[in-house]
Amino acid sequence: MTTIERAPDWSDEQWQTRARSWVDEQVTRVGRRVTGPVEPRVRPWSLVWRVPTDDGPVWFKANNPGTVHEAVLIATLARLTPERVLTPIAVDPQRGWSLLPDGGESLRALLGRDPDLTHWERALPGYAALQLATAPQADELIALGVPDHRPEVLADLFADLLDDHASLRIGAEGGLRPEVYGRLRAELPSYTERCRRLADIGVPATVQHDDLHDGNVFAGPDGYRFFDWGDASVAHPFGTLLVTLRSIRFASELSADDARLARLRDAYLEAWTDRYDRPTLVEAADLAISLGTVSRSLSWRRALDTADPARAEYADAVPGWLEELLESEAA
Repeated sequence: MTTIERAPDWSDEQWQTRARSWVDEQVTRVGRRVTGPVEPRVRPWSLVWRVPTDDGPVWFKANNPGTVHEAVLIATLARLTPERVLTPIAVDPQRGWSLLPDGGESLRALLGRDPDLTHWERALPGYAALQLATAPQADELIALGVPDHRPEVLADLFADLLDDHASLRIGAEGGLRPEVYGRLRAELPSYTERCRRLADIGVPATVQHDDLHDGNVFAGPDGYRFFDWGDASVAHPFGTLLVTLRSIRFASELSADDARLARLRDAYLEAWTDRYDRPTLVEAADLAISLGTVSRSLSWRRALDTADPARAEYADAVPGWLEELLESEAA
């Protein structure tokens, strides 16, 4: 493993000078020129600069320690499946920096003009193809630092998370109530058994975006491209459906049992029908969705691995996603 720069202070003038120098160097290397000041957007988990150049904007991103694997992941995905992601202008894995070209219009903007779910029906098979192309490199991705959320280890990660009382904020406002914490503890054996069943079905682990909604997909003339991989892990591929179908459901104001959601699920699962029958795939998808709330809680815990006071605004996401595990069981 490489040594990662820890806990950067993005407001520090020296840090900004180093980062700007790196951006200028990379932009110059590809024959462009920066033409104005950067436009920043800061979150506890990352800093993003929109950098104007004489050939359109480029985007610099710096990740915090918990999401630092994004830089090396996007470089690897661009090598394995360049038609599905943006090819970075440059990455610095040691510092968790990346510089990307502009991706154009997002799927969210397209759906704002044309709220037709066939856009998702066209996009999801491409994402499935990305996952299938990446599956043989799952061990490589883990070795590069991408978090391991495979079903074989997810129950142990759940148990470890239950021991992290600071992140779960048991008894505090916005945290887990003690009685809910007790129910989650009691849920661990059942969770472990469901992880075992999901692993036994045998769908290979691969990269799993874990936050795939319409704001993280570009919809341009070159097809759909997927970005913002800071929450990603190596996991069961179908876990992606937790966030994706939920985001579609709420954006389109659909009921949970709307047939259009099942159609989108099936459009995504189609890529695996040459190896598994559809009832088995649907069973695996249901399991991965119900187990995936733990993955989301873990992703948020990593994202908030920072001393930035702004993290308090999002701190309820870690216990909140975990609590949803019980809601999915009751449904």
